[in-house]
Amino acid sequence: MRVPSLEWLKNYKKSDLKGDFSAGITVGIMLIPQGMAYAMIAGLPPIYGLYASIIPIIIYAFLGTSRQLAVGPVAMVSLLTATGIAAMAESGTDTYILLAITLALLVGLIQFLLGIFRLGFLVRFLSHPVISGFTSAAALIIGLSQLKHLLGISLPRSHHIHEIIINAIKSINLTHIPTLLIGLGGIALIILIKRIKKSFPAALVVVVLSILVVSVFNLHESGVKIVGTVPEGLPGFSMPSFDMNAWSSLIFIALAIALVSFMESIAVAKAIQAKHNNYKIDPNQELIALGLANVGGSFFQSYPTTGGFSRTAVNNDAGAKTGMASIISVVLIVITLLFFTPLFYYLPNAVLASIIMVAVFGLIDYKEAIHLWKVDKTDFILLLLTFLATSSLGIEMGIGIGVALSLGLLIFRTSRPHIAELGKVKDTNTFRNILRFSDLETYDDIIILRPDAQLYFANIDSLKEIIEDKIEGKATDVKYLILNAESVSHMDSTAVQFLKNLNTELSGRGITLLLSGVIGPVRDILEKSHLVDELGKEHFFMNLDNAVKYALVEGSLPESKEEITLQSYH
Repeated sequence: MRVPSLEWLKNYKKSDLKGDFSAGITVGIMLIPQGMAYAMIAGLPPIYGLYASIIPIIIYAFLGTSRQLAVGPVAMVSLLTATGIAAMAESGTDTYILLAITLALLVGLIQFLLGIFRLGFLVRFLSHPVISGFTSAAALIIGLSQLKHLLGISLPRSHHIHEIIINAIKSINLTHIPTLLIGLGGIALIILIKRIKKSFPAALVVVVLSILVVSVFNLHESGVKIVGTVPEGLPGFSMPSFDMNAWSSLIFIALAIALVSFMESIAVAKAIQAKHNNYKIDPNQELIALGLANVGGSFFQSYPTTGGFSRTAVNNDAGAKTGMASIISVVLIVITLLFFTPLFYYLPNAVLASIIMVAVFGLIDYKEAIHLWKVDKTDFILLLLTFLATSSLGIEMGIGIGVALSLGLLIFRTSRPHIAELGKVKDTNTFRNILRFSDLETYDDIIILRPDAQLYFANIDSLKEIIEDKIEGKATDVKYLILNAESVSHMDSTAVQFLKNLNTELSGRGITLLLSGVIGPVRDILEKSHLVDELGKEHFFMNLDNAVKYALVEGSLPESKEEITLQSYH
């Protein structure tokens, strides 16, 4: 296991400290109100957002490959945490808290094992349209779930958009006006400050002002709900649950969080790394780092964490050079926990709700939906179905359906590969698709096909149908079928058997099968399966032009051409 921090620690410069210190303080100030707000989304007391901002950040700073990624509580993971535990315990209770901490352990173990076994590629099964649809729906659910705090009313817990909206409309007449005004004021002020200067800690400004307003005017006495007493001191060592019944109940949501949180983290880490040329992102090391961050945090009262979009962007913009910026953020959190938690007593829940709403509504990616509608209708439908599944059936079902749709679309597309019939551009050795280019030279008794995909059990029938259609569609008898295999990256045993059967069938009809441009790995497969011997090495060609010339002169190439043909196989 690597320790990437050793690379930047041994070359650490005094000039790096200035940027790291500035970024560390900025992100730390931003993290205090955000962490508390995100803990509320997770159904936990606000203090647990600060607990989750200590040990995981320290571990990632030393083991992660990104030097700007800001790890800690994030909105998406917080909502997934609430989704997974809500049916098992009442939010805020000791049992609920223990399950949230245990969930962090499970998420960490899954990520660590995925990293150790180098399985980071699994996240690729979440295609971009699925991610966009899921993220947008989840952002809406997160934002709307805060309506009860914004309106100052009691609403049933739900992770379905339509249920939240219906319940809110039914109770709208119970809205507590002072609470609503404080929440809307917080939203307006955060948006205004962000428009003026994005990196400025707008959330902290709103927190400070709201605390002053509530305490000076005693608004808590008139019904404005506040955070109340926030425990002082650092999180103590505590054991997560090792009850196998609890583990079996949490394992599915743990897997979902492990993959979704890694996806979110690696996406922002790569985006930021593109602006720096002094290090590289290693996805599998990222899994190990995030996994151990969650495992370590679970023993110090942390719920699941990952790298966040907004704080990482601020961290980079504020000048972070190394993981030292994260360490400085942790120092600020520790000082806050030791000395300043009493200051949050009068913090209104509506302000935490406003912070959450501004943060998550920015994740609704309507521009991507518009882009896909114009460019790729299939991907647009995939995005829309994932969005609808997540918003109407819930986060867990949304993820599952999104992955299933991605895999289904992948199988559908690979089962019907693009197969082009080629003709020769006159006076050249170049061949192109006859449907896309005009005035190509074609041949009455030769068919040239180019499959643009690997050949395997799912798409062989499509290739077979096209070959039959092309042969039947020729006005004259076909003598040669040339498969240009330069775009075929792999063949499985079903494809090899198909070629054997095809050769036998074509030979019986007086048609010779020729292969051109077969790449090395595919040639190895064909040789091991003895297909080369069955077809004859003289029927394999280095390039398509040689294969066509061979067919035109009906198998009697000059000696030099035969020599090239034989060498091309090896």
